[in-house]
Amino acid sequence: MTLAAPLVPPPAPPIPAPTGRAALDRAVADVQARKADWPRVSVAERRALLAALRRSFLPVAERWAVAAAAGAGLAPGSPPTGVEWLMGPQLVLRNLRFLDRSLGEIERHGRPRIPGGVWTRPDGRAVAGIVPLDVWDRLLYGGIRAEVWMQPGVTAAQVPETQAVAYHAAERPGGVVLVLGAGNVSSIGPMDALYKLFVEDRVVVYKTNPANAHLGVLLEEGFRPLVERGFFRLVHGGAEEGAYLCRHPGIEEIHITGSDRTYEAIVFGPGAEGEERKRRGAPLLAKPVTAELGNVSPVIVVPGPWSDADHAYQAEYLATMLATNAGFNCNALRVIVQHAGWEGRGRLLDAVRALLARTPTRRAWYPGAAERWRAFVGAHPEAERFGAEGEGRLPWTLIAGLDPERRDEICFTTEAFCGLAAETALPAGGAAEFLERAVAFCNERLWGTLNATVVVHPATLAEPGMADALDRAIAGLRYGTVSLNHWAAVGYALVAPPWGAYPGHPARDIQSGTGVVHNTLMFSRVEKTVVRGPFRGFPKPPWLLTHRRQHDLFPRLTRFEAHPSPLQLPGIFAAALRG
Repeated sequence: MTLAAPLVPPPAPPIPAPTGRAALDRAVADVQARKADWPRVSVAERRALLAALRRSFLPVAERWAVAAAAGAGLAPGSPPTGVEWLMGPQLVLRNLRFLDRSLGEIERHGRPRIPGGVWTRPDGRAVAGIVPLDVWDRLLYGGIRAEVWMQPGVTAAQVPETQAVAYHAAERPGGVVLVLGAGNVSSIGPMDALYKLFVEDRVVVYKTNPANAHLGVLLEEGFRPLVERGFFRLVHGGAEEGAYLCRHPGIEEIHITGSDRTYEAIVFGPGAEGEERKRRGAPLLAKPVTAELGNVSPVIVVPGPWSDADHAYQAEYLATMLATNAGFNCNALRVIVQHAGWEGRGRLLDAVRALLARTPTRRAWYPGAAERWRAFVGAHPEAERFGAEGEGRLPWTLIAGLDPERRDEICFTTEAFCGLAAETALPAGGAAEFLERAVAFCNERLWGTLNATVVVHPATLAEPGMADALDRAIAGLRYGTVSLNHWAAVGYALVAPPWGAYPGHPARDIQSGTGVVHNTLMFSRVEKTVVRGPFRGFPKPPWLLTHRRQHDLFPRLTRFEAHPSPLQLPGIFAAALRG
């Protein structure tokens, strides 16, 4: 495998035709026949399968990243192509490595070990420190930490008992789960499948998404060790094939990454009849459904004594949160929440504007993007646009100065899912009062509970009472991932933390979904993941959109995740520092 995307890309993988009904039936029958065998596969055998998966995924990594970059309209060999390595094969290989680590510890200790220990917060909640997970995390992701906060009622002594429960169950009957692959980020579906297999003890029928069906051939090759054993089947198609499989008697559970509308169509049925069932709380589908369904993702900017360099750095991070993957991320920046009286408010927005004006627009490749964008700018003709619309591209768009009291504001109630973000400001006294009001605003006004980001200058945090105010804010934010000073998407990319909505949504008000994925330490009864990092990172985080060596660095990190070695570190560090 070479370390950078080639100047002349390999031929694009063929787009598979939709799988016919007879073949869908065979795929379900194949895994049904093996569902009782999968729980009997020993931990040692599973580790051998994970090693085989790492060997089979690594050779397809370059073709995968290049095909994903081409599908997103990126120029071959350009720096942004590196992010396709990150969002695809790098994270899958990292997932496989961490699952192997956990299974090895189950072999030796009965449960995955918690590297950062377990403690009890003053409010009684138990917390487990999980990142850095190993020495490689300390070297490559220095300064970033992640914790898992357990649901109320779980004591610190009980936390290990919540881990790897499938491996300690008295009965392990197995089951068949349908994974409906996501179309926006190519690692989502494969990692969802790995979670269902290795954490929840299910065999998998995986349906590719039409938006990235061209990767199907490569995923088939990567998953070959599981395909050959009959524990995994890959099928293709759109809504018709998905609906058929959801209703199939051989499918016992469903996992979806997508929109809440798709979830509701599956659970309650489509159209007016489905709406009526939803109103009555009478699901059409009785099968268990887990889901990750997006978010109007906020970034709470706490006022403070920011320098010009601080404004420039944070503006770059905000623009990155919007522009990565052309805005087609469930954790993309959607609403900046600022203090109305902060003198830095306008300076930060001006810095974001300047950066967006210099950022080339991207092809709006995800279905429905233009229609969604027009709905938002139709509601807000004053929206600021950076770059021209046309030739399949949409301008980066900022809608600033929204009224925080407006309950029918489209930017608060609807996920844009394109390169568009909004800004609002809240009146408050000092920083502590602002934080309290910002938490209430996000919890009560913004749709979704997947992830939120809080940005706090260290000098502000040092003010009397601010540490306690920040702790109350993190505890009070009803989101599945809360991140301090780093984009909450880092919680997704670290892979070890649980990723999913804040728990407790009923099917009739599903918001960002139910259940978690990733979660390689195999916790149950999770409330949220909390990620913490420095206000300004050094070296520059490689996912920032102005990093000049992404196309060199992320292929190196992909190869590292497959086979970590100190010999690879000098090249990784050199590429990181040259960004």
